[in-house]
Amino acid sequence: MEYMDRYLDGELEQWMNVIGAVLIVGPKWCGKTTTGEQYAKSILKLQDIDRQEEYQMWLDIRPSKLLEGEKPRLIDEWQMAPILWDGVRNSVDELQGEGLYILTGSTVVDESKIMHTGTGRIHRLLSFE
Repeated sequence: MEYMDRYLDGELEQWMNVIGAVLIVGPKWCGKTTTGEQYAKSILKLQDIDRQEEYQMWLDIRPSKLLEGEKPRLIDEWQMAPILWDGVRNSVDELQGEGLYILTGSTVVDESKIMHTGTGRIHRLLSFE
C-alpha cells in the first residue's frame, strides 16, 4: 500500500532537524508507526513476539544494545521497555546530534520507571492534532 502524506509529516521533519529525538503519541491505528517508518533508517519493534525473549535479555544485561542501529532509529511501542527512554536521553547527550530517534507508543507508560523528563532532548508530537 502506498504511503499517504499526513499533516504530522511536516512537523516530524521539522523537529527531526532541531532535536535529538521525537516521540509520536496517539491512539492505536492512527499511523504513528507508519509515519515514523518513512523517516527511520533502522527499526526496533518491541511488540515483535518472535523477538521478545531476545529483547528482554538485552534489557536485563545491556539495554543500550537495543538503541544500536543506523540513525534515525525508530523504537516502536517504546513504553514496553521504559528504561529505553532514559537510554535515548543518554544517547542524545553523547552523540550530540539531531534526528537520532523516533519513538512511538499508544499506551500510557508508568512514569515511575522513567528517571528524566526528556526535556531538551525528546520532543512530543501528538498524532491526532
